[in-house]
Amino acid sequence: MVAFASARLLVTHIPKPKWNTKNLGLRLGADVVGAASSASLVAPVISVIDRSIMENASGRKSVADSIKSSFRDFLRRPQTFLFSKPTALIFLLYGGTYLTANTIDTLSSTVSNKPATTVTAGTAKFAASSAANIGLCIYKDQVFVRMFGPPGLVPRPVPMASYILFALRDCITVFAGFNVSPVLGPWLNEHMRGELRRRVDGVTVAQFVAPAAIQTISTPLHLLGLDLYNRSSGDSRGSVSLRDRWVAVRKNWAVSVAARIGRIVPAYGVGGVVNMKVRRYLMEKLT
Repeated sequence: MVAFASARLLVTHIPKPKWNTKNLGLRLGADVVGAASSASLVAPVISVIDRSIMENASGRKSVADSIKSSFRDFLRRPQTFLFSKPTALIFLLYGGTYLTANTIDTLSSTVSNKPATTVTAGTAKFAASSAANIGLCIYKDQVFVRMFGPPGLVPRPVPMASYILFALRDCITVFAGFNVSPVLGPWLNEHMRGELRRRVDGVTVAQFVAPAAIQTISTPLHLLGLDLYNRSSGDSRGSVSLRDRWVAVRKNWAVSVAARIGRIVPAYGVGGVVNMKVRRYLMEKLT
């Protein structure tokens, strides 16, 4: 009897694990599946929109004409289009960005001993997601800007100023997509009333609205970065003043904002929701 009581006392005093390592390998696999699912879904659409913005800024084609051309290519050679270099680059960009964010959530839930479905919105997630997105997006942009630059222009190195502007643009967008949305969503759920609250998920709304709205601010940075490449002050056309660049940015601002919202909605809206729901579904199966 004494031995039984001692054993029972020993069991009750066994310390609880400090980390949640249950099915950790499978949870990381769920992170990959969620990221790949969302990236596969949005990559073809975003590659078309990104190309149209680049070609419009370089004077090759208007946004509308570029989209029409890409759509014709898709109808004629769908396999070639889906496995093309532009589509692959977009898959790499968003697959890598979402995988980084997912992995941060999994590592956070592991070290803090929280459920596998935990989603964070802190500095670590912003820093890691920004680093992945900026690095991959800058690589994608320097390939795109050479592929779809001004007609007849010999591809040249992308200026450092363009890289800086692209990086700032991506920091703003990532912050809206991964840090503003998780905070804004619960706030919307709390403040929506009646039938609207029953029908609309604030988290989903925030995932669409926050990254899209921020494009009004980030698009001029994008256009200026493109203009610095397309009209280098050191080329045969001579010096380009800041005023001239501002005129070009302002000229293309409205159509480019619309196009970038068109790409952000699938990237951080549709892609974000798909990534979130696929990951949460798989994590719930593993808990």
